[in-house]
Amino acid sequence: MEKETSAEKKVSGKPFSLREFFSLGEVGGYFFRKKDPSRPSNINIRMMHGVNKISIIIFLLGVLFIILKRLL
Repeated sequence: MEKETSAEKKVSGKPFSLREFFSLGEVGGYFFRKKDPSRPSNINIRMMHGVNKISIIIFLLGVLFIILKRLL
């Protein structure tokens, strides 16, 4: 059985649950995943992931700032 995407759920008329609405999905998995011992780790990869995490946080803070600026 295939899993429905969010667009398919919206078209089919099924309501979204609160848990699905606030799920972090890919971003949450990127920040809160466990260390995989089979994955190679060197300074370049660690630095790359560190910069990616910082840029995601800055982007989300910018979006939050714009939303709050529009509302207030």
